[in-house]
Amino acid sequence: MTGQSSAITSEYVFDNDGAHSADQHRYLAELLDPLTSERLGQTGVTDGWNCLEIGAGGGSVALWLAERVAPTGRVLATDIKPGLIPARPGLTVVRHDIVDDPLPPDEFDLIHARLVLSHLPERQRVLERLRAALRPGGWLQVDEIDISNWSPLLTPDRGARELYETYIAAMARVLGAAGSDPTWGASAAQAMSEAGLVDVDPECRIEVWGPGSAGIGLLTSNSLHLEERFLEAGMTRTQLGDVRAVMADPGFRAVSFTVHSVLARRSL
Repeated sequence: MTGQSSAITSEYVFDNDGAHSADQHRYLAELLDPLTSERLGQTGVTDGWNCLEIGAGGGSVALWLAERVAPTGRVLATDIKPGLIPARPGLTVVRHDIVDDPLPPDEFDLIHARLVLSHLPERQRVLERLRAALRPGGWLQVDEIDISNWSPLLTPDRGARELYETYIAAMARVLGAAGSDPTWGASAAQAMSEAGLVDVDPECRIEVWGPGSAGIGLLTSNSLHLEERFLEAGMTRTQLGDVRAVMADPGFRAVSFTVHSVLARRSL
C-alpha cells in the first residue's frame, strides 16, 4: 500500500482540517467507541493480528486496536487527511483513498470502517475491495448510522420543536448534496452479504440525548463545522444560533440516530 493518494473523487463534508474537527472526533469517540470496541472485541482480536482502520479520523479506534494487537501485531490507519491520527509503536498512518488507491489482497485479519462507507457513492465496490483485502476467515466490521428517526422528544415549546426538525432536515440535505446517504446504516448488513461476506451479524442501538451528552455536543459542533453548508441548504445564521440554544435547554431531549454495527467474515 502506498501513502500517496490518487485523485480523490468522493467529497467528505467533515473536513479534518476544520476549526471544529477535533471537537467532532472527540464527540464521536465518546458516543461510538464503547459499541465499536465491544463489537471488535467479539472478533477475538489479539496479539499478532494485522488490522486495517479505514477513515481513522481522530485515531481513537486505531489506538484501541494497536493496544490489543501489541506487541507483535500491527495496525494500518488510513484517511484522506490523516493529520489528526496520533503516532505510536505498532501503528502506521498513511494518506489513502479507499475508493481508488491500491489495497493488498489477502492481507488483513480485521478491517474496520466507521462512518465512512455512507459518504461514498461507490460503497458497494468498496465493500468488495475490503472483502478481497481480508485473509480467508478474516473479519470486517462496519459501523454506520441511520437518521430516519431522529425525532425531538421534549422541547421548550412547539416553535423549538419545529426549529430542531428544520435543522435535522437540513442536515440530511447537506449530507445528500455531497453524495452521502445518512440512512445507509440500515442497509449495511444486506450490502455486506451482497458483497460476498458471510456470517453477517448486525446489531443496532439507539438512546436518548439531552444537553451535555456526546450526541448533542456532536450536533452542536456540526452546526458550527458545517455552518456555510447549512446556509446553502436554506437555514439562516439566526436559526442556527437559535437551534443551538434549543439543544442547550436543560429540558431538551431527542432520540439519537440509530447506530448499526455489523460484523462479517470472508469465507475460508
